[in-house]
Amino acid sequence: MKRTLIIEDEQIAAQNLQRLLSEVAPQLEVVGVLQSVEESVEFFSNPENEVDLVFMDIHLADGLAFLIFDRVNINSPVIFTTAYDQYALDAFKVNSIDYLLKPINKDDLTRAINKLQRFERQKESIYDNDKIAALLNTLQSQTRTYKSYFLIPLRDKLVPLQVSDIAYIMVEEKTTLAVTYDGQSHALDKPLEAVLSQLNPIQFFRANRQFIIAHDAVKDISVWPIGKLRITLTVPNSEKVIISRARTSEFKEWYTN
Repeated sequence: MKRTLIIEDEQIAAQNLQRLLSEVAPQLEVVGVLQSVEESVEFFSNPENEVDLVFMDIHLADGLAFLIFDRVNINSPVIFTTAYDQYALDAFKVNSIDYLLKPINKDDLTRAINKLQRFERQKESIYDNDKIAALLNTLQSQTRTYKSYFLIPLRDKLVPLQVSDIAYIMVEEKTTLAVTYDGQSHALDKPLEAVLSQLNPIQFFRANRQFIIAHDAVKDISVWPIGKLRITLTVPNSEKVIISRARTSEFKEWYTN
């Protein structure tokens, strides 16, 4: 059995990955699920915590997963999971076997596992620079399309909701709600992570586990204690939108680009 670690801050996504692994790769034993950069750094700082494979979500609640590699050494191969093609470029700078776009499906997971097994059988180097360069050129030439509309069920109809009208998206009592600039709320039939993968990352930012905010909806930014940021939106909302200290740099870069 190969000791396998999952680093994923979305419980549903982690459960889905575990279910798929049990179907396509029963030889992989999931020994733990971590949810943050800090937890991961603590785990890999202990030399007794050895694993054979890591599935790593790139976008964690307290920052990008690449921060982990700046603080600890990870010797096992990594399969990244991500909602954004753009992160694949950074993923291959570390010991990545493959990356999977969310939502993960069985075929893509099987392909990644087979790729790992091929490396092991042939004793092929993970770091084949020519192959990686060719892959990155392909990724850079691809044009990713994003949602322009969501279809909202309303009685016996499906009503189009234009994405550009959305000020923020939030989770409230396990329901994903899109709130427009005129204050109207619309229930979406997808979890927040799935919605995020369909939005242009230039226009929308994952503020925390509860909120995705639109660039044009940011009214002002307040500095809070211990380096956090509070975002005031142009559309009133009952919950505070807080950016953690670990993600303030990422938010500032997104907002000023």
